[in-house]
Amino acid sequence: MGTLVVRRAAQMLLIMLTVSLLLFAVFDSDQFRKKVAVAELGGFGVATLSDSDYQDWLQKKGLNQPFMARYGQWLGDVLHGELGHSLEKDVAVSTLLKQSLANTAVLAFFVFLIMIPVALTLGVLAGMNEGSALDRIISFFAVFTTSIPQIATAVLLTVVLALGLGWVPSKSAMTEGWSFRELVLPLATLLLYDVGYIVRMTRAGMAEVMGSHYIRTAVLKGLPHWRVILRHALRNALIVPVTLIFLELNGLLSQVVVIEVFFQYGGFGRMLFDAANFGDIQVLQAATLVAVCVAVVSQLLSDAAYVVLNPRIRLS
Repeated sequence: MGTLVVRRAAQMLLIMLTVSLLLFAVFDSDQFRKKVAVAELGGFGVATLSDSDYQDWLQKKGLNQPFMARYGQWLGDVLHGELGHSLEKDVAVSTLLKQSLANTAVLAFFVFLIMIPVALTLGVLAGMNEGSALDRIISFFAVFTTSIPQIATAVLLTVVLALGLGWVPSKSAMTEGWSFRELVLPLATLLLYDVGYIVRMTRAGMAEVMGSHYIRTAVLKGLPHWRVILRHALRNALIVPVTLIFLELNGLLSQVVVIEVFFQYGGFGRMLFDAANFGDIQVLQAATLVAVCVAVVSQLLSDAAYVVLNPRIRLS
């Protein structure tokens, strides 16, 4: 197992280096550098930036050096946490990134805290009782919640819970300090889809395992039902859903863009949306690198979980 994890980690590191090179090449183009120059020089647009002023700015910033030299310097700065300066917020990108990631991490913590036990429990119950009334109810819930776009779910929950019943605030801007009540709507919106998705995967895995030969053999031998489920069925049934749960780390980072913008929550998704609208180049560059890093780490964790749960892979 250790060899496989090391090999996967080396592959992920190579992917990160390749992506960082491509990312630097894209944002190092004249199209993006001129936008930064205009913002720093106080111009009104790229068209008003004279060539001489632009060349002087490149000289001052050291951007007329060879490409690989600049890439090496940029990569060194990134490894030391120096990600540049936000043109819109007028703060260090690292500071802005820490704040937004911390807020999104709080949201993600509660999502996984609730999603994992609820989704796995409902999926296992549905799979154990395939074809029963309980299975139909749980399956209908899972299909229904995963069939509705999250923006539609956000609107419906806001209309019912905030505007109709008045139980929770309609926005999550946290202007008066942190409040769990303001976190309810974005949390519920994310949970309805994610729980339904994991339930469907768990139910499918459990139903397949319960119909396998070794489970029927264990039952015919007279083993207690609880022992058959806990010691023989669950381990194999949970291989797919557990690995998918780790991949949800990456999926969640994509989902929060819509959710945080809609509910005005100051997290990573809201920061990325604002930076894209403003053209905040260095924030976009850093956010893209973080998103790729999360995707790589989630894939590594998913592979490691698959190895732990699947003895055939581990032994080979």
